[in-house]
Amino acid sequence: MAKADDTGTRDLSRRSVLGGLTAGTLALGAPTILVARKASAQAKRIVIRDPGGPFTVAFAEAYYKPFREATGIEAVGVASAHEPTSQIKGFVDTKTYTWDMALLSQAASDQLVKEGDYLEKIGLDGHPEVQEIRPEFRDPYNYGNDVYTAVLGYRTDAFKGKKAPASWKDLWDVAGFPGRRSIRKHPFDTTEEALLADGVPKEKLYPCDIDRAFRSLDRIKKHVAVWWTGGAQATQMIKTGEVDMVPTWNARIQAAIDDGAPAAIAWEQGLWSVEGWSILKGTPNADLCRKFIEFCVNAKRQAAYTAHLSYGPTNPNAYKYVDPKRALLLPTHPDNYARSIKVDFRYWGSNKDTVTERFNAWLLS
Repeated sequence: MAKADDTGTRDLSRRSVLGGLTAGTLALGAPTILVARKASAQAKRIVIRDPGGPFTVAFAEAYYKPFREATGIEAVGVASAHEPTSQIKGFVDTKTYTWDMALLSQAASDQLVKEGDYLEKIGLDGHPEVQEIRPEFRDPYNYGNDVYTAVLGYRTDAFKGKKAPASWKDLWDVAGFPGRRSIRKHPFDTTEEALLADGVPKEKLYPCDIDRAFRSLDRIKKHVAVWWTGGAQATQMIKTGEVDMVPTWNARIQAAIDDGAPAAIAWEQGLWSVEGWSILKGTPNADLCRKFIEFCVNAKRQAAYTAHLSYGPTNPNAYKYVDPKRALLLPTHPDNYARSIKVDFRYWGSNKDTVTERFNAWLLS
């Protein structure tokens, strides 16, 4: 993205001064200069990739609107497809910055760092509020904003009077837990779910035994009613009762629950990952992006998004400002965090393309 052109601001300020002189208000020159400075600040703008959906409202209320009010810098959120590494490479390679920064998974940011010079070092490690973020949630190129967990969501009415599914093994047990199933049409999380369902201990999950994962997937394949491709689709299927069970991100099931659907979340063996802020290499607005990140690591700001998006704050002090009932629904709440498994983002940063190619071919076989 090109730097904001302040020519119009200078012309406007010049006209304002001349108008003031005509009105005989030369003595008000200082206030006129302040108005010009305010106009110049408001001309500053950064564009931020986010996942859209429930993030749109959550980030507008927690970050975008208050950041502009506090700094005069406009922060514009733009939704895109999941894991937009190819788009970011294109922007940086051609120096055409449709986005200045992006909310990325650690796997995506790690891939962009390993495959080329595509991200800026953020360089705010000494900031006191950055230090509040747990070390496993941040690195020099990605400062964690939220933790999301792939969980098993299910319709409670489908299991009324019966044992409800509580693990990936139960999802694979079509005889013991009959019902319509949907699984994500992507190897992320799906691979780990297949291995855990097959009895792989969590401490031996990585590096993933891909051959074993596909043997496990072979057993469930014909029982999958829908291979979902977007979180909103998963939410809708649970809300309408199109499926009885679906692995998806916890906020997607929670959205259905909040809308009154008879649904629940099985947190056991949930697979947690981190999304964080990254700055595209070479953007002329990198320093403005750093100001935005400074704003977002604040505990109160992170707490604010949880009212609309049930992902876990990376700053543990945010829980001082989160409603206690809402806190129980978040991945970084101690009870949920203890039952979950960390996704090895470095494994996926190195193996995403190879495994995805095999997964797509397997779906067609």
